[in-house]
Amino acid sequence: MRRTILYVIGAAVLALVAGIAVAAGWFYTQLETPYYNSPTEETFVEVALGSNTETIADLLVEAGIIRSRIPFIAYLRFTNNAQRIKAGEYRFTGPASPKQITQRLIAGDVYYRVITVPEGLTAQETIELLARKKFGTLAEMEPIIQNTDWIRDMDPNAKNLEGYLFPETYHFSRKADSRLILKTMVEQFRTRLQTILAEHPIPAGWNIPRVVTLGSMIEKEVQKAEERPIVSSVFHNRLERRIPLACDATIIYALKLAGNYDGNIRKADLSMESPYNSYIHRDLPPGPIANPGADSLRAVLNPAETEYLYYVSRNDGTHVFSRNYREHQQAVDKYQRFRSRRK
Repeated sequence: MRRTILYVIGAAVLALVAGIAVAAGWFYTQLETPYYNSPTEETFVEVALGSNTETIADLLVEAGIIRSRIPFIAYLRFTNNAQRIKAGEYRFTGPASPKQITQRLIAGDVYYRVITVPEGLTAQETIELLARKKFGTLAEMEPIIQNTDWIRDMDPNAKNLEGYLFPETYHFSRKADSRLILKTMVEQFRTRLQTILAEHPIPAGWNIPRVVTLGSMIEKEVQKAEERPIVSSVFHNRLERRIPLACDATIIYALKLAGNYDGNIRKADLSMESPYNSYIHRDLPPGPIANPGADSLRAVLNPAETEYLYYVSRNDGTHVFSRNYREHQQAVDKYQRFRSRRK
């Protein structure tokens, strides 16, 4: 009798151990086996802020990302990572194991669309780029860039968002609309400008609109970062002496506004009547002519100390700088003899 009882107990223990082993094997297999049963090549799952583990598991099962919710939930609880899942939209494009998926959710591998907006684009060129890349539409964005409510505290007299759409690489969710995208760019301008102003405060007689306007001119005129403070010094020196800035980029902007720019500046254009014509007006234009980057804004506030009043392109991205008109003419004759454009 006793032997029979021991035999039964032993058999039960073996059965239990075997059952545990089978369950463990099933759990391990389920946890490590890649799975993808979505009807589409890519699937997006939105994990809302504050979602519990069960809700997330149900979303993944319904989307065909995991086969069963139990291994997913058990793994998160066993590793004590349930509270570390990051909210956001996740993109799935092929088989992955529940373990790999949990690691992505914990790491916050949220899906974003990425776009780089280069320095020196006008506001119109910026929204045209965004529209080409499917970040909003022109029909939505064109009226938005005419609304200056977002920059009223920085530039009370601004007529549009020209100069205030900061050039940067941005990460946007699929649901970001035109308004959110453009507002993000304005807020990025504000953030970056505050950082620059902490290093180089605005001098007496200047304000944010003047800084942005001159920064936009430097951005359009200069390719080499090391030359920006030098070109800035030329503009500062000319402003102090009440000499017209004679900046070709302002002529180009005026021609673009008039719808007459074909890629060339002609001699007659230098005398065109426009508030942006810096060949005939002695101060800065009435507003920015493009969206400047951080280096150009910093150059406005921290110009090099020079006596230069002129510069001319070498046609290789660099410039020759001169202290007087005679030196400047020699440089023009050397580098621009066969060209009509002159600084």
